[in-house]
Formats: sequence, C-alpha cells, structure tokens
Amino acid sequence: MATFISVPLKKSSEVDLVKPLAKFVIASYPAAEEQGEYVRAVEELNKLRKNALGRPLDKHESSLEIILRYYDQLCAVEPKFPFSENQLCLTFTWKDAFDKGSLFGGSVKLALASLGYEKTCVLFNVAALASQIAAEQNLDNDEGLKAAAKYYQLASGAFGHIKDTVLSALNREPTMDISPETVGTLSLIMLAQAQEVFFLKATSDKMKDAVIAKLANQAADFYGDAFKQCQYKDNLPKYFYFQEVLPVLAAKHCIMQANAELHQSVLAKQKKRFGEEIARLQHAAELVKTVASRYDEYVSVKDLSDKINRALAAAKKDNDFIYHDRVPEVKDLEHIGKAALVKATAITPPISQKFTDLFEKMVPMAVQQSMSIYNQRKGETVNRLVGTMREATNLCNGVLASLNLPAALEDLSGDSIPQSIAEKARSIVQQGGLQSIEQLIRDLPELLTRNREILDESLKMLDDEETTDNELRTKFNQRWNRTPSGDLYKPLRAEGANFRNILDKAVQADQVVRDRYNAHCDMITLLCKPENELNAAIPSANPTKTLQGSEVVNVLRSQLAQLDEIKKERETLEGEIKAVTFDMSTTFLTALAQDGAINEEQLSLSQLDQLYSAYNQRVQASLRSQEELLGQVQTSHQEFSSLKQSNTEANQREEVLKKLASAHDSYVEISSNLREGTKFYNDLTEILLKFQNKCSDIVFARKTERDELLKELQQSIAREPSAPSFNVPAYQSTPATPGTPAAPAAGPTPAPRTVFAGQPQQPQPPKSQPPARPPPPNFTPQAVATNPTNTPPTGAPSNNPPPVAPPSQAQGPPYPAYQGYPQYFQMPMGYNPYPYGQYNVPYMPYQATPGQGGYPGAPPAGQPYPGYPQQPPQQQPYYPQQ
Repeated sequence: MATFISVPLKKSSEVDLVKPLAKFVIASYPAAEEQGEYVRAVEELNKLRKNALGRPLDKHESSLEIILRYYDQLCAVEPKFPFSENQLCLTFTWKDAFDKGSLFGGSVKLALASLGYEKTCVLFNVAALASQIAAEQNLDNDEGLKAAAKYYQLASGAFGHIKDTVLSALNREPTMDISPETVGTLSLIMLAQAQEVFFLKATSDKMKDAVIAKLANQAADFYGDAFKQCQYKDNLPKYFYFQEVLPVLAAKHCIMQANAELHQSVLAKQKKRFGEEIARLQHAAELVKTVASRYDEYVSVKDLSDKINRALAAAKKDNDFIYHDRVPEVKDLEHIGKAALVKATAITPPISQKFTDLFEKMVPMAVQQSMSIYNQRKGETVNRLVGTMREATNLCNGVLASLNLPAALEDLSGDSIPQSIAEKARSIVQQGGLQSIEQLIRDLPELLTRNREILDESLKMLDDEETTDNELRTKFNQRWNRTPSGDLYKPLRAEGANFRNILDKAVQADQVVRDRYNAHCDMITLLCKPENELNAAIPSANPTKTLQGSEVVNVLRSQLAQLDEIKKERETLEGEIKAVTFDMSTTFLTALAQDGAINEEQLSLSQLDQLYSAYNQRVQASLRSQEELLGQVQTSHQEFSSLKQSNTEANQREEVLKKLASAHDSYVEISSNLREGTKFYNDLTEILLKFQNKCSDIVFARKTERDELLKELQQSIAREPSAPSFNVPAYQSTPATPGTPAAPAAGPTPAPRTVFAGQPQQPQPPKSQPPARPPPPNFTPQAVATNPTNTPPTGAPSNNPPPVAPPSQAQGPPYPAYQGYPQYFQMPMGYNPYPYGQYNVPYMPYQATPGQGGYPGAPPAGQPYPGYPQQPPQQQPYYPQQ
C-alpha cells in the first residue's frame, strides 16, 4: 500500500551571472579590495547555481542542501543588487515541470527578467526534491518515518509559500506548474502524505486504536480535500501528471477511511458494541473493495482487505451465535474524531543549516541608495559653505580693485610698477598666461561633442529596440505579452533627458566664461608682457610724495593686511570643511535592522547639522568681519583720495592699474572655471559611459528575451491545427485487421507505476483477451428470412482465389486492407456479437466487387458465428462515488 506521490523538478536554461553582476560591482565599488572580493563572490554564486540547477540531482539530503543554499543566497543577494528590467536585467528561463511537450515543439516555458521568478522556481525544486527524498525513505523503521514526515512537511510549506507569493513576485501570469491553484493542490497532497506517515508510525508503535483511528481519519480528510481541489480546478486534470495522481488520491482517501473504521471497530469491540463493530468493518470492507475494483493498477490493498475480512468474519460469527446485537446503518454511526499531527513548514530564510552569505560585507540596496542621497546632501552642504566664502572673497577683491588697492598705496612715486601689480603679472605668467586659457577654451567643444555622441548613441539603442518591439507587438497582437519597451525605458529616457539638460546648461556656462575672457583679454595680455613693456604701458604721474608715511596710508595698509588674513583663514577653513568624513552606512544599517526601513532625510539632516554647524558659524563670523573691514577701508580710502594731488595723468594711471588688478582676478576666476568645466566634462563622460553600458545591457537582455519569445511563438504556431477539429471514423481509430486483439472498453488509462516514487513493482497477471473478430460473413437476403444452410456462397466471380487465413497480428495501417463493401460500417470494438434478426434494420443487397475473395457461408441454424467476442464486463466508474 506504500504508494506515495512525488513531484518532478523544473528545468532551467543556463544563465551567466558573472558578467552583469561583476560589471555592476566594478561600476559601484571603486575600492580595489572590496571590488575583488565581490567579484569573487559573484563567481561563487554562478558556480552555486550551476551545482543546484545545471546537473541531475540525486534523491538525497545533500542534493537538497545544495538547492537550499542557492535559494538562501538568492534571498540574501536580492536587496543588494538592483534586479529589475530597467536596471540590472537578468533573464531567467524555466520550463513547465509537468508539460512534456509535443511532437512539433518543446515543452511550455517562461522567460522573465525577475529575481522573484528565479526564487519561486528554485523553491518549487526544493519542494519537488523534498517530495522525492521522502518517497525514497524506508518506512519500516523510525528513522525513515521521521525523515519522510519532515520532508513532506517541508514540501508542503514550500508549495504553500509559492501559492502566497507567486503572483506578487512575477507580476504576470505564471506557467501552470507554479500557478496558485497547482501549488496549492500539491501542498495539500504533501500534507496528506505527511499525516499518513504519522499514521504508519503510530501503527508500528502499536499506539491505542482510538489515536490511530483519528490519525487515519485526518489523513483521509486531507486526501479528500486534495482530490476535491483537483476536481474544482478546470486546468489541473488536463495535465498528464494529475490524470495519474487523481486515482491515487481517491484510493488513499478510501484506504485511510477503511483504516479509521478498522481501528474504531476495535474500540467498539472493547466497549462491547458488537453491532457497531460489524457495521464499521462492513463499511471498511466496502471501501477496500472499491479500491480493489477501481484502482488496483495503482494501489495494492490485498493485505488490508484480508485483515478486514478476517475481523469481519470473526465478528459476525460471534454476534450470530453469542451476542445477537443489532447492526446499525453506517449513517447512524458516531463520527470518528480527527487528530492532525502535521503542519506545513514555514519558509523563513535561511533554510539551509550550512548557509554563509557570499555578499555579507556588501550593504543592501536600500542602504546604498540612502548613502547616495546622503552624499548628495553632504556635497550640497559643502558646496554651499565653500561657495559662500568664495563669493565673499570675490566681492572683497572686486571692491579693492575698484579702489585701486593696494596698488594706490604702493604707487606713490608715480613712475614705477606697483609691487602688487608686478606680483599679479608674475603669477599669471607662472600659470601659463593666455596660452593655457586658450587651450582650455579650445578643448571644451571637443569634450562637449564627445559627451553628446555618447548620449545620442545610448538613446538610439533604446529607440531601435523599442521600434522593433512595437513592430512585433503590432504583428502578433496579444501573443506578444512581454512588457512594452516604451514603458520599460521611461526611467532611462528621463535620465537621458536630464543628461541632455545638464549639457545644455554647461554650454551656457561655457559661453559666459568666453564672454568674460573676451572682456579682459587685452589687460591679461598686458600682464603677460615683460616688466619693461608693462611699465611703459602704464601712464606715468608725478604726485607729491608727502603722503608717504602718513597716518591714512598706515591705516589703509593695516586694514588691507587684516583682509588678507581673513582670506587665508578662509582657505584653511575650506580645506577643513572638505576633509570632514563620517560613515553613515552603520547608521542606516542599524535603522534598517531595527525598523525594516530607513528614514534617510531625518537621519541625514540630523547628522549633517551635527557635523557642519560649527563650520557654518565660523563662515558667518568671517563674513561679518569682512563686511566691517570693507566699510573701514572705503572710509579710509576717501581720506586718502582727498589728500592726493589730483591731475589727469594720475587719474589715467590709476584707471589702468584698476583694470590690471581686475584682469588678474578675472584670469584666476576664468582659469578656475575652465578647469572645473574640463573636469565636469570628463566626469560626465564616465557617467555617460555607465549610462551607455546600462542601455546596452538592457537592450541585449531584451533582445535575448525577444528571441526566446519569438521561438516559443513559432513553436506554438507550428503546433496549432491548420483546420477545425473533426471526428475520426471508428474504423480508422481502432485496428480492424483480422487477428488483431480487441480494444478494451472505454475508461482511464492506467498509470505506469514508475510515476510514483517509492511504489513497489508488482507483476500483474495477464488478462484474458477476447478472440479476434473474423471478417463479416457473406450471405444472401433469403438466408436471413429462412434457416441458414451450409451451402457455399453464390455470386462470386469464378476466378476468385480461395479464402486466405487471417494473419496472426495486424499488418500495415490500423484498418482493413481489403476494399470495403458498399453500405457496410464496421462495428465498434468490444461490441456484442452480431444480433441478426433482432432489429429491423434494412438490408442493402451486396454488390460483388471484381477480384474480391469469397467468404464462408453462414453456420447451421441455432449456432452462433464462431470467433466473435462476448460482451465485456461492465466497467466500474473511474472516480469514487461521493
């Protein structure tokens, strides 16, 4: 009776995990040590998948451990990589476990760019292999019984987990084997088998009959629920797998009920309820008889039947001769209780006891995203503080240049180059002069063009793939059921539009820098000349030298020195602000572990305020000091200007000195802007190359998916019938050649015993076959109305050969090789002997066919035609009657 149901494994196509995951690691983790460690982990993950899915697995616990480790690793790696159709696109292809394909094409399969789909299919294989391992256990000892119960409950839990999560994991219609209806039914079957194992253990441990009866009744209830679940779902019985499972479920339902009644009858006997004992044994005997008559091809109940019949005979004998207790009806018997000792194992990763996370040091994607936003907030804070100080310094330089300070204090002689102007000229020459600026300006358009080409090429790849997808969707309509490229590429197109907007703004900024350079080009050229030419270009003046050493000059110099000190402090402060570092990943990981989510904004703003509040106060203090000093400088400069002797030459000289000072400041700012622009374009090139790789990867993945879908569509189109279905004549559907055995009566085809793991192979006695039916007899209409004679047939051509004995087996096609008779229709196989004279059927005269051999005459009156099969016994219903 030990017939247990197991589930076949799903098969997967090979997937290269190394290339896309390693590319993501290299792009996301620049640190050499971490990068190498993560790439090695990716290679280990790829090996783990090959071991779990790329080869046949033994029905052993070690094989199940390999699949469990891979499933646990998928659960651990899912939050650490951006698996999606528009980011890290990996397409996984799996075949339907139960669909065996057809003559014209392969089995049904589904390809999805979803890690949730991969996890679902791997978990299905966990459940399937657990069911196979359980079915292989030796149920004659405690170790085998415990292992079988454990693995059946694991299989039930895994199938149940798929039922609850498959629709949300796939976001589309799954294949039938992992549909909620199918896995829900399989979960019930596995739970029923686990309960049956507990019943077998209780029986072997010789527990109380009341307990065993409840365990058996609960198992029967589980099997009945599983059978009904199969019946309620329209699609399940279409599977060949479920066509063979259904009779086993029905048989097990009856067997478990019979066992429950058997053990409950023992309890009734102990309570001296002998009529109830007989009623329960009779019910058990009927149940077992039903199994033996309908499902003997699947389950053997001989031992159980003998045991019940012996107990029933003894009970009837004792009751007839001693007790004379009334035997109640089955419907009047007290219901047997139920005791469920099994429960589906909860699927809570990690399931494997030997699991180690290959990417333990890699932070989850939620933390990575939070870190990215935090770094952006930090960069904005640093840029705001540094930008505020630089604007203040530029304002200070502009005010001093408009006052011709400090050149005015150094130019009291009126005929030599002021020291500050000479230093500014040497600084410009050291930095490369005009040539460096012009070279930077010439490089910018080339860098801009390169970035535009990368962006245009990336978007063109998306456009071409989307065009192809739209053409195929128009061609195949609803059959083209994958995600439209237009919807899938929306985030990428938005990112591309953002890059294009950034480039447009960069072009505007480049033009501003060029305009500023053109405005100060002449004075910068003058500063780049030798000292004697520069001195000659500056107008000379002869002011009085009385201001040298005056109090106003000393005050101005002191104020200018204080301003220089403030500028130096700002440079130091800028370096300190840029050097601030803090590892927020620990904070985000703690928040994720405690709350299951990260409130990035609150945590980031709080930490940034803590880090930069002191620096912000120092920046504001520097701004206030500069504002006060500039006011004092302007007041002192007014006194200084009023004391100076005013003449035309002096005014011209001072105006030129102001322009030279302003040109130096503009040179420094323009050089800085151009270098920032060059760095910006180079950095943007790296970002755009990553964007191009992302577009290339998703287009390649979509192309692979497109090719797979096209192949499936071609196979499905080839399998479609080219004409409407029609009924095949009976003489073409069954062999009619003389000597061919008659076909059995209509009914379910018995399942091969190899379908169910753990079922013992029992030789079946050969069943008697009815004799072969000879060809139709040759008789005349008069022979029907009168007594038949043994006279030879008349009307046959004289040159016909004598009758030939029929061959021992069917030859050629499964229909007669001789030419058919007009108005003659072959009788169905297994039908009654020809009942001539019993029905008023008009007889059509036989027209002899040239060249046709003769047939023997009719037998004597009252004798049947020889060789015709008798009516076969009535076929029992296939499913149990409820």
